[in-house]
This record gives sequence, C-alpha cells and structure tokens, in this order.
Amino acid sequence: MSDEDSSGWQLTESDPGVFTELLKSLGVPYIVDDLYSLEPESLEALQPVHALIFLFKWFPESPDDEPGVGAGHYDSDFPGFFAHQTVNNACATLAVVNALGNIASLHAGPQFMDLLNFTSGMDPQTCGMAITSADWLREAHNALSPPSSISLDGLDLSKKSEEAYHFVVYLPVLGSLYELDGLKPYPVRHGEYDGSGEGWVKKAREVIENRIHTYPTGALEFSLLALRDDPIPGMRRRLDALQGSAEDAEMSDLMNKISNENSKRERWAFENSSRRHNHIGLVHALLLALAKAGKLDSAKADAQRVMRERLERQRAMQS
Repeated sequence: MSDEDSSGWQLTESDPGVFTELLKSLGVPYIVDDLYSLEPESLEALQPVHALIFLFKWFPESPDDEPGVGAGHYDSDFPGFFAHQTVNNACATLAVVNALGNIASLHAGPQFMDLLNFTSGMDPQTCGMAITSADWLREAHNALSPPSSISLDGLDLSKKSEEAYHFVVYLPVLGSLYELDGLKPYPVRHGEYDGSGEGWVKKAREVIENRIHTYPTGALEFSLLALRDDPIPGMRRRLDALQGSAEDAEMSDLMNKISNENSKRERWAFENSSRRHNHIGLVHALLLALAKAGKLDSAKADAQRVMRERLERQRAMQS
C-alpha cells in the first residue's frame, strides 16, 4: 500500500525468512515456510501448522461490504483476538500478530506477551491502534525492510498508483475456520471443520482454492505461507533418542533433514542481511566505473540479451 498514513511503517517482502526473523524478534519458537501446493502431502510435511498466511492483490472495497457468496460471513461475536489495520504497510506484521493472538499454547517473549495482555478485551480498532503504536514492534518490522535513499520529492513527477498487496490469515478457532483480515470490520467465519484426518487445513484448502479460482488462469497475484513449529528441536530430540540403536536409515534421514533446515536458515540470514544493506552506492560506483572504461553500453547490451534469453526459456517451459 502507499506510504501515506504509514506512521513510519515500511513495506516488507512476502518472504519466509522475513517472517521467521520477525517471529524470532517476538520470542516465538515458530517458523514460516513457503507453500507451493495445497495438496495434503505438502501440508502434512509441515505439520503442525498453526495458521496459513495468504498474500493477494488488494482492491479497494467498502468496509461495510459483506463477504461474497460462499466466502463465509462476518462474526461480530468472534471469541478470539482480532486487531484492525490502522496504518498502511503494517499488514504483514499485523497478520502475524492476529495469528499468534489466537494460539492458546503460545510461548513468546515477555515484551510481546505484555502487548497481547495489554490489548486483551479491546475492540478491534483500538487494539490495532495500540499494536501499531508499539515503537519496538515497528522497529522490528522495519529492520527487515529494504532501505531507500532515493527521494523523488520536488521533481514534479507524475505519481503513478502502484498495485497494492495485502496479507490475511486463515486459522482454526474453537472448531471453526476463520479468516482474519485487518481491513475488514470483523473476522470472517467459514464454518466448522472435521477434527479428524487433515483437520482444519482441509477446510482452509477448500476456501483458499475457491478464492484463487477468482483470479485469471495463470495469474501470479498471490502467495501462501505456513506458520508452523520449528522442526529442528524435535528432529534433534529424535536423533538423540536413536543414538546407539540400529535405526541407521532413520538417523541418516534425520541428519539430512536437519542439514537442509540449517542450510535454509543460513540462506535466510544472508538474504535478511542483504535487505538491511543499501546497495545504491555500490551500484552507482559500478555504473560510473563502467562508463569511464567505455564498457557501459556493451554491459547494457549483454544484460538485455541475457534477460531476453531468460524470458524465452521461461516461455518455452510454460508452453
């Protein structure tokens, strides 16, 4: 969304490493993983899943609009935690907070638990204002936002409206599937779910797939993330329990999984570190050096050629 009325909150990326680092700053022992499929096998591999975070292209609508046919209904008597989004650019962190506030067994850092306790019993609007007024939470959010040192103010350039994207959360509350969207007046109840088998995620799959089907075929205007337990502690406990046993195959499988998870965390840490660094000065210096050496035009032509080849390969793979 736009920076107007952002109250100092900056845009963040829809990236599992960003969300996981935010959870770490809140003292929450969960991680966030990308979901590339809603098939039962993909979701089973990530269990236990506490919530699904859905990013989609946002279109303005009246706050009084009821959900569409088959899209659930408002629950003004929602028994859980729900906060409105009262400033722009905070929807990613607010989605996380709305999810965490409805997890009964939540373990978190004292600062975040104090915030949840302080906002307990508040109406959604006041709750949202209290959350987005927390300086430490805004700082944790902004720490994962790419820096920007270029200002176009004063250049009298025509302003173009940018496409807006928004985060909402799907999660189970007291036997029903709910959608928590900070831009809506109330949580949306999608009905009860069967507690056996896949449980609430089966209901969530149906609701999210119906929502995705409202987009044009092949559209890439949404993404899905899973809020889940950190699997490493459990895998390490299981590995310790197997020490000295003859279960070599299971031990080898666990060690490979732990190694893969650690590699993923290292990649996330590197990417988050890169997000905090402003590369504009480096890029400017490189372009200046290429121009002085008379190589800028050829470098530009090479870059355009490489991009054309990449796009052609992508088209070939899709056809």
